[in-house]
Amino acid sequence: MAGSVGAQAQDAEKISNPVAVFSGLDKITGRIISFDVYIGETVQFGALQVTPRVCHTRPATESPLTTAFVQVDEITLNNEVRRIFSGWMFADSPGLNAVEHPVYDVWLTGCKLASTVPPPADYSGPPIQKGAEKGQDPLAGPDDGVDAGPGVPRKKPFQE
Repeated sequence: MAGSVGAQAQDAEKISNPVAVFSGLDKITGRIISFDVYIGETVQFGALQVTPRVCHTRPATESPLTTAFVQVDEITLNNEVRRIFSGWMFADSPGLNAVEHPVYDVWLTGCKLASTVPPPADYSGPPIQKGAEKGQDPLAGPDDGVDAGPGVPRKKPFQE
């Protein structure tokens, strides 16, 4: 009984986010891009198809822990789809379960409550937070142009 109470408390602390944020490296060009993917949506990055199933964070009052269950498929030269990764990714430890491919690498960088990218027409994941039309994530705190202190970087000029 005590074990189930602990599990319920742990589940209560999780925030289910509608958007997973990934970074992808094209090893041929050396280009790194960041891309948002809604839960249940499949996005293609090079020859890889990335599909997050869940993306969890914890409240700001808890120690950070961002996890996502992700499936990654590769489209082969024969136009066949082959699953190359299915498992949990951890934003705090990107090297632990990153997808390493001969040409592409993909890793989780975070979860968000909203995105400037519109959701797919058949989206049925966690609720999307309103008020992020300008690309502001409600979990990121206020953006008043002032440095928010240690550990909270200001937005870069290209993010405005």
